[in-house]
Amino acid sequence: MALSTAEIDTHRQRIADDGYTVVENAIPADLVAGLRGALDEMEARRGLGYAKTGFEGRKTLRIYNLLAHGALFRRIPIHENTLPIAEAVLDDGLQLSSLSAIVLGPGQEAQPLHADSQMIPLPRPHPTISLNVMWALTDFTEANGATRVVPGSHRFDHAPAYDGGHATIAAEMPAGSVMFFDSALWHGGGANRTDARRYGIACYYCAGWIRPQENQQLGIPRELAATFPRRLKQLCGYGVYKGIYGHVENRDPIELLGEPRAGMMVWEASDKAAAKR
Repeated sequence: MALSTAEIDTHRQRIADDGYTVVENAIPADLVAGLRGALDEMEARRGLGYAKTGFEGRKTLRIYNLLAHGALFRRIPIHENTLPIAEAVLDDGLQLSSLSAIVLGPGQEAQPLHADSQMIPLPRPHPTISLNVMWALTDFTEANGATRVVPGSHRFDHAPAYDGGHATIAAEMPAGSVMFFDSALWHGGGANRTDARRYGIACYYCAGWIRPQENQQLGIPRELAATFPRRLKQLCGYGVYKGIYGHVENRDPIELLGEPRAGMMVWEASDKAAAKR
């Protein structure tokens, strides 16, 4: 069942206050199982292994650019129980910054504490510029590496020291839940002390005026992007923010995928407004 307007506003406020919120049982069990199976199949077919860096996790499987690797993944960015909250926090001109799998294997150590937007040269604190949505495809527990957070740290005036040893709490949630968190929130993957994998998919949105982490126009063949639902095309950058940012020769880039443009360009809107005066 889709979230109500009141529920969306409650989660938006929690993100504003604490830097994060959890929506339990947001994703149906069949989709959770299907996504987990799709990741296993892709790992085996492509011969993928653990990441090569300590930050990514040397016992962690990471799969990037998921939209290019299966139709099931295309349901994630436009899901009815996730996208409306992201739009409420940012606005409806937001973009998909990245879509990647993060699967912690047994023995994975805790990830260094960090903020996803700390590479952006903006003074802290600042308005939310990006929002991560972690999909739990298995239970997230303190024992298996649930994301650890410092509540309220999105309002701190500095980023965390690398391996700073700050006090954190585990954002535990059952499979099928999602965790939203402001990109400025101090967080990191926990340690997996179990003998089973912790499966998650990170759906990362950014404001329409921010450069996404993944280059969707190069990572996803245009003929494949043309088959996406219109809203997903826009999230992948085939749209114009505020009628100006991202245009192609004064045209909405969604026209390149055979779709009609969404509205007027900013200068057309300016002329129309002037004519009414």
